[in-house]
Amino acid sequence: MAQDTEQQASGGVLPVDDEGFVIDTEDCEERETAYRERGTSRPITVVGNPVLHKECKDVTAFDDDLAKLIDDMFATQRVAQGVGVAANQVGVDLKVFVYDCMDDEGVRHVGVVCNPVLTELPAERRRLDDSGEGCLSVPTAYAPLARPDYAEVTGQDEKGNPIKVRGTGYFARCLQHETDHLYGYLYIDRLSKRERKDALRQMAEGTPRYPVVPNE
Repeated sequence: MAQDTEQQASGGVLPVDDEGFVIDTEDCEERETAYRERGTSRPITVVGNPVLHKECKDVTAFDDDLAKLIDDMFATQRVAQGVGVAANQVGVDLKVFVYDCMDDEGVRHVGVVCNPVLTELPAERRRLDDSGEGCLSVPTAYAPLARPDYAEVTGQDEKGNPIKVRGTGYFARCLQHETDHLYGYLYIDRLSKRERKDALRQMAEGTPRYPVVPNE
């Protein structure tokens, strides 16, 4: 997920709170730095690339190859100045995303989710936020998109342990956006035809600030 223009000891299992959700707000700088410094930035795939438009494969091997991919995704995220990156955005057909995202209270969250599943919220808990949204795979384009201002995701960490992650505000948007990626959806797929056309126009007229993979 692209950073909103207005908001511009790795390898271990994160602790959990009393409700079983990961505590992803501690030692953020140290953990993100450790991932990133081991990794190598990769170019970002952009809308039109087939890998972005299909459901990714489940992660089944929690091995060194996955660890290397995660390190590279954190490195890529930093170069692209994003707040979340999904594996298919670096051309890899696997259900894993990383994030380094502030919530609306200014609290930083850093973590990894493999095989994410978004929890369906009951109607009484669905309060929509129609803030602007962008995507590293649709560079230079932004559009308002209504999403719930709270999100819960279940999945696994990089070691295969079951985890639950929750977020509010901008971080909730990030969790929903990145999970969407791994099931073949870009945020522009949730826009009206006119809004999607406008976003693609913005992309065509802009210049990405990070390396991208050109479509054939």
